[in-house]
Amino acid sequence: MQYDHDLDLAKTISGEVLARMHRDELPPIPVNFELWYAYYANANPELKKAIDAQVKAKGKLTSVDCRALYEEFLNEKKKQEAYKRASEQINMTLHDVSGLMHNVKDAASGYSETLQGATKRISSAKTPKEMEDVMKSVLDDTNKMVESNKKLEAQLDRSAIAMEELKRDLERVRREAMTDGLTGLANRKSFDEHVSSLSKECDQAGQIFTLLLLDIDHFKSFNDNFGHQVGDQVLRLVARTLTDGIKGKDFASRYGGEEFCILLPETNLDHGIAVAESLRKALASKEVINRSNGEPLGRITMSIGVAQY
Repeated sequence: MQYDHDLDLAKTISGEVLARMHRDELPPIPVNFELWYAYYANANPELKKAIDAQVKAKGKLTSVDCRALYEEFLNEKKKQEAYKRASEQINMTLHDVSGLMHNVKDAASGYSETLQGATKRISSAKTPKEMEDVMKSVLDDTNKMVESNKKLEAQLDRSAIAMEELKRDLERVRREAMTDGLTGLANRKSFDEHVSSLSKECDQAGQIFTLLLLDIDHFKSFNDNFGHQVGDQVLRLVARTLTDGIKGKDFASRYGGEEFCILLPETNLDHGIAVAESLRKALASKEVINRSNGEPLGRITMSIGVAQY
């Protein structure tokens, strides 16, 4: 991300960043510094909103939180490098195929001339030996043509494999950009795209969907009492519970901080409420255990809002 800041402004923002990282006990590494610089420079409104939501929920961010936010909002280099590699691979593959097709075209043209010449030679052949020589020549050229076609087929197979690998790489990059690093759920960017697409589909088809907005109760207090690592453990527990409690085309995401969203296509309000109640009970039935010492820390509850579109 580029900043058009003069020296005084850059110093002011940098001072705020360093003070924030010192206060929150964050290591002053480049990822953390860039994240908080973008925050205090208000360079990315969506990033600022996401940070504010997590700070409201947790009090302060951990290094894991910072890394996840950085990957989601700021790590354009990773995407650019992936797209650059993809472009280079595509150009290389097309160049190889183009060269091979040119060679095959030349070979086919030569083979056509060979057949035309053979036809004339057969017509003028006067002895069995002359006929045999013509047929041998045609057979040799035919074998060369077959070999050329085999090479083309093998190259096309390799090119197809390379393109499939490229497709998987691009899909992986896209998926990472749409995934919350802590919980593994879809992130806010993914949710925004999904809900926009779903609402358009429903408008066109005259269908409905239900939206669940879920908020972990008293999550900030939980973090203050037991620490952020346990808080992260709770967020992952909630994510697994939501994933286990939905099915089919249902879509779960972490919206930010302790807030989650679920989209239920082709689901009316009553059924949406039933799903929400089922998820609430499933989460309340799970006891949080401190992994470091096995200490039971209690149960987690959620408040859930339900709306039909």
